Amino acid sequence: MRSFLALVAGAAAGWLAPVAPASAQAAKPPAPEPAKPSPARPAAFADFIEALRPDARVRGVSDATFAAAFRGVAQPDPEILARTRRQGEFARPVWEYLVGAVSAGRIARGRARAAALSGTLDRIEARYGVPRGVLLAFWGIESDFGASGGSVPTIRALATLAAAGHRGTLFRDELLAALTILERGDIAPDRMKGSWAGAMGQVQFLPSTFLAHAVDFDGDGHRDIWGSDADSLASIAAYLKALGWNPAVSWGYEVALPDGFDLARYAGDLGEFDRRGVRRKDGGRLPQAGNASLFLPGGLGAPSFLITDNFEVIRGYNTSDSYALAVGHLADRLSGGPALAAPWPAEAGRLDKAGLEALQRGLAGQGLYAGDADGRAGPKLREAVRRYQIREGLAADGYATPALLARLTGRP
Repeated sequence: MRSFLALVAGAAAGWLAPVAPASAQAAKPPAPEPAKPSPARPAAFADFIEALRPDARVRGVSDATFAAAFRGVAQPDPEILARTRRQGEFARPVWEYLVGAVSAGRIARGRARAAALSGTLDRIEARYGVPRGVLLAFWGIESDFGASGGSVPTIRALATLAAAGHRGTLFRDELLAALTILERGDIAPDRMKGSWAGAMGQVQFLPSTFLAHAVDFDGDGHRDIWGSDADSLASIAAYLKALGWNPAVSWGYEVALPDGFDLARYAGDLGEFDRRGVRRKDGGRLPQAGNASLFLPGGLGAPSFLITDNFEVIRGYNTSDSYALAVGHLADRLSGGPALAAPWPAEAGRLDKAGLEALQRGLAGQGLYAGDADGRAGPKLREAVRRYQIREGLAADGYATPALLARLTGRP
């Protein structure tokens, strides 16, 4: 289920860069809408809510649950609609995002929580095969280890977005899923809270992801991602397992490349990279099996990574490369790993959102990029840049720079 929570989680976290985010879940994020949502008039808003009732009944939602859910929800929230028009105007560089996401304070808090929940984490690891460092990293980035799961009432948030037609029928479907959760009794309406975009609780699941993957790990009869640490961590683990987490390999490794390394051969087996002279920065040995690809989010000279299929699993939770790298690096730090060794590039060496859009259009014009010119750096653009670099005889690091854009467009 690769849901839109991947996009919304980023929304809850400030629209993480360099791609949109997206806090967690199944299907690719929808394309940007041509028009901005408009607030519904109170009468129209009430009519919209009442029109939901037949579909809610089909899902087994009683009239009593329906009435309780919408008690006090008489009009849309104008602040939520304003937030839809303030989604990130440009791509933040990955290194800027990492400063906050993998801070010394967060590492210290995460290690303290790991010690306090050691037994619970043992049991979750045994059941789902996802290491505790990874679980804690998601938990830490999504809600600061449960301290800030969001205070916006979910039903009003989703009703506001759904009535405005934001992103088609997505939020209407999520609103019906939220009503189903209330009918099942996992949470009371006044406790169902989260982000302005409908992502809920300590793990920032959208309702549809909750229904598919939330877990009652503490055995109290409720899947409580708002108040239960055990349920929250186990729900993250269950979701990652469903997305395909491979317990045999890490998410990735910071590496050093040998002199003369052929960047055009950027994907292959981990054992093959080892034989080609790629070495881990922390001194460990690369595994001898498992697929990997080279990821240079700051270009040559900046931190270099071999990322595995588990990196894409992390992106299944949130589509941002920055988010995925932050989760992976925070997981390593929480498990005792070192800080990144290589320095990041100067700010002047990257493209902003407008530059990325121009690059996407230019690459599309040469048949190298297929997709919207949305100004989001991610795997699709990275692959297109590499194809262009290989064709032009350049170092194929996949990194989009002003110099690359100038070469492509023929303008200084």
